[in-house]
Amino acid sequence: MGRLETAFAALKAAGRKAYIGYAMAGFPERGLDLDFARAVLAESDVLELGVPFSDPIADGPVLQRCAERALAAGGGLDRAMELAAALRKESDKPLVLMSYLNPLLAGGLDTFAHRARVTGVDAVVVPDLPPEEDGLLAALRRAGLDVALLAAPTSTPERLDRIARAASGFVYVVSVAGVTGEREGFDGRLEATVRRLRARARVPLAIGFGVSGPEAARRAAGLADGVVVASTVLKAALGESDPARAVAAARERCALLAAAVRGA
Repeated sequence: MGRLETAFAALKAAGRKAYIGYAMAGFPERGLDLDFARAVLAESDVLELGVPFSDPIADGPVLQRCAERALAAGGGLDRAMELAAALRKESDKPLVLMSYLNPLLAGGLDTFAHRARVTGVDAVVVPDLPPEEDGLLAALRRAGLDVALLAAPTSTPERLDRIARAASGFVYVVSVAGVTGEREGFDGRLEATVRRLRARARVPLAIGFGVSGPEAARRAAGLADGVVVASTVLKAALGESDPARAVAAARERCALLAAAVRGA
């Protein structure tokens, strides 16, 4: 088994859910982004490492602000790979790279996939990669990468079935209709979406998008095998004028959310 499958299996055996933290290459600034990623990883079971992009169609205001800052600081795919390599030397926890498709295609998908795997990345999440792109999915899997596909409450039953069959690593279940960011509640169709995926998927389910705080994290953990949290942690970091304090604020927020997930 790979690191991701092993981690989910161990958590299931222990009666726990996975807290999947998020850090972005280049945020809060180059150099401190590694400290930020380390801080989040310390509180997480799995780390999602984001690649900032200039046209992030699935990102809400918080992640867009962070991406602008990260890109200005020299963040991007190359920096994400550097962070993954550094983190892999220090930890055996699963690393999931989250990127839009364009940066991955720019240097050739096969080249990216091989480089990511050698660096120590275990899986990728590509928000604008549909399950119908069999050739692109195959290229990523040939390198030994899992591909966590996104499923939303707005997805048709037929599309959910296809996602359940095609996903590896885990299915990333979007809790709201729309972009990332804090919400007051989840989409009313979320539980039905989870039930359909649960009956068909051979991999764990992780809920993300719209997880605003401990109570939302606890509820999401009650439905799925893991919870992905990004915006509320980065928002805590953005509230600090001192970049070093931003790292501490992010870790404090992660610890609070992780406790809620693990106590579900």
